[in-house]
Amino acid sequence: MASRKKIVLGNLEIGGGAPISVQSMAMSPTRDIQKTVSEILELEKIGCEIIRVSVPDETSAKVLPEILKKISIPLIADIHFNPKMALLSMDAGVQGIRINPGNIGSFEKVRTILKKAKNKGVAVRLGVNGGSLEKDLLEKYGYPKPKALVESALRWVSFFEKEKFTNFKISLKSSSATDTVLGYRLLSQEVDYPLHLGVTEAGPAFQGTIKTAVAFGALLVDGIGDTIRVSLTAPCTEEVKVGREILKSLGLRTFGVDIIACPSCARAEIDVVQLANRVEAALGHIKKPLKVAVMGCAVNGPGEAQGADIGIAGGKKEGLLYLDGKTARKVKEDELFQTLIHQVQKMEKEDRL
Repeated sequence: MASRKKIVLGNLEIGGGAPISVQSMAMSPTRDIQKTVSEILELEKIGCEIIRVSVPDETSAKVLPEILKKISIPLIADIHFNPKMALLSMDAGVQGIRINPGNIGSFEKVRTILKKAKNKGVAVRLGVNGGSLEKDLLEKYGYPKPKALVESALRWVSFFEKEKFTNFKISLKSSSATDTVLGYRLLSQEVDYPLHLGVTEAGPAFQGTIKTAVAFGALLVDGIGDTIRVSLTAPCTEEVKVGREILKSLGLRTFGVDIIACPSCARAEIDVVQLANRVEAALGHIKKPLKVAVMGCAVNGPGEAQGADIGIAGGKKEGLLYLDGKTARKVKEDELFQTLIHQVQKMEKEDRL
């Protein structure tokens, strides 16, 4: 079920009915301020709402204030093994900390982190990962199966609550889409805290996108998940694009162009594949919601195009332009693309988007 508790990460609300946020992680070494900032700003442009950076050493922690000055979205410090890096990061002003308590070392070290996070108003992501599962749970379950991940999470949730710290979200990370779905479903029945969805080490862009979309779709349609990160072995801009498309396809967020296009067949009178790709590339900069139809024949074309804000349907040497569900006019085949793009630009200029 959907989380009922709401937490605050910088100026962003998470959980409790707040919009699902898209997150990514910078690939540049954090100590390289210029590269890291450049990467984050590029992610901001395409809609990234939360960014995480790795803080493996003091050099990385010391440059965080400079990075924070130049970016607009909440910054999360990714911490493993060394609790001192978490403390330094919070002193530097980050809005969030990601820790896997299982690899921090002890309850006392985690307690120290939570105490400072509470004093600083810093949000924490309680991460449970198959690679850092506690030894007793590995012995009990044999491998990091969903029940093992959930038991670990509940163990730490209990500890956080005893420390009177509640400004946290939880993630269960598995590289298996099935285990991810089963784990989050079990966890959502036990806690009301916001959940961060992720399929860890999902793989290259094609396979990773499919694996992640399958897992996220199964969870999000049931109201499970408050922030998401698509973990691809690909440029992090691709992570954000995929994440936004997943949310958009489920009707959970509305932004950018939603292209409805037929898959093409022998009935098509125009090259729908080429035309749809050209339209997608040309309208990628549009940020406000817009439904665009690119159809190839008279079978489904007119009906689908009429359900869009703007659309074109191909025919023999000519097609139809649709605006707000109504037929606007006939257009020559070789003018379909430019007519569509010109009309979208006109709509944007008139602030109709």
